[in-house]
Amino acid sequence: MGVATLISPEDTWALWTVLALSAALSIYLEQKYAWASKITGCILATVFTLVLANLNVIPTDAPVYDAVWGYVVPLAVPLLLFHANVKKIWKESGRILIIYLLSSVGTLLGGFVSYFALRNAIPQLNDIIPMFVGTYTGGSVNFIAMSEQYSVPGKTVSAALVADNLLMALYVFVLISLPSMAIIKKLYKHPYEDALLAAQAGDQDQNKTMAAKYWGAKEISLKDIAFAVAIAFTIVTVSTKLAGLISGFFSGGDVFSKFMGGFFGNKYLLITTITMLIASFFPKQMSSVKGAQEIGTFLIYLFFAVIGAPASIPMIIKESPLLLVLALIVVAINMVVSLLFGKLFHFSIEEIIIASNANVGGPTTAAALAVSKGWGELIIPGLLTGTLGYVLGNYLGIFVGMLLH
Repeated sequence: MGVATLISPEDTWALWTVLALSAALSIYLEQKYAWASKITGCILATVFTLVLANLNVIPTDAPVYDAVWGYVVPLAVPLLLFHANVKKIWKESGRILIIYLLSSVGTLLGGFVSYFALRNAIPQLNDIIPMFVGTYTGGSVNFIAMSEQYSVPGKTVSAALVADNLLMALYVFVLISLPSMAIIKKLYKHPYEDALLAAQAGDQDQNKTMAAKYWGAKEISLKDIAFAVAIAFTIVTVSTKLAGLISGFFSGGDVFSKFMGGFFGNKYLLITTITMLIASFFPKQMSSVKGAQEIGTFLIYLFFAVIGAPASIPMIIKESPLLLVLALIVVAINMVVSLLFGKLFHFSIEEIIIASNANVGGPTTAAALAVSKGWGELIIPGLLTGTLGYVLGNYLGIFVGMLLH
């Protein structure tokens, strides 16, 4: 049995209240104070629930959290893509995709290094490594898929997932601080940061944070909210049904079927593709719907609040502190490889950060980081490449698993 908490896992209303308050307070602080804007609201939301979970105020696992993963996150994706311009995205995402793929080499290398470093200390490590390679290429979807693929015991999966969540939260802190480091400024191009500084120089609202400027008041009608939400629900429903049909059609065990089912049967990839197609063929109609980005971003903040809840520090210490070391090795090598390839192929530090974040944290964290830093042109590329990682993560995880077995 788990430790008793002030709010029980079944107390649905109370848990939704905690998540909503965490998101609201994070947004307020991010827009009000410079220090909070630098940390970013998404990290604050994660920290709030992490602290509450470790003080036994809220549970580390609850049906409400599953609802956020299952319903809130899929709805957020189309809402953030209402203004997608395919030509512009291809131009911008092309570069991010290249550095993202190079960054994934770091995850792969990190998996092998951590295996040979810890194979005598952690039992069944050849079953565990694919989970971390999968999640640090795509996301938690891949983590769970690899745990099922290699029949990892539930207790080990829980401890590993906690280590993954905690390390990811810490890594986002590192990524946020990179652009302000003197040595990074000297070694890498930083056009997005330069553009922000130039914009701020002629800005009459210099006392406002970047988040406050980006999310300033806009004219939004009831019809806008109704259409935004209805369109998002429709896209998610169609994508989910279509993904099920495609996965069922390509259910064979051969390589082709696995690829077709895994790629075209991926719900998130279909959500992204369908939304982009609608936005591209009906740009005027979609751009006329106001408030979609605001609603989508708030939903993402709820997601960040959920990320912090399972990060039980006592559980890591008790179950397996070495899993945290494993995660640290994989993430550290991903960062080093990303920075090396980024320097070699002349990528900007902002592109490197978003690509590495898309690998380690997934599409939602990459998009939220881009928003919080004011890198508007990198929001959709980060979201798209991270979504592609949901597919790539399974293949790299299985590839590593085959070699280690």
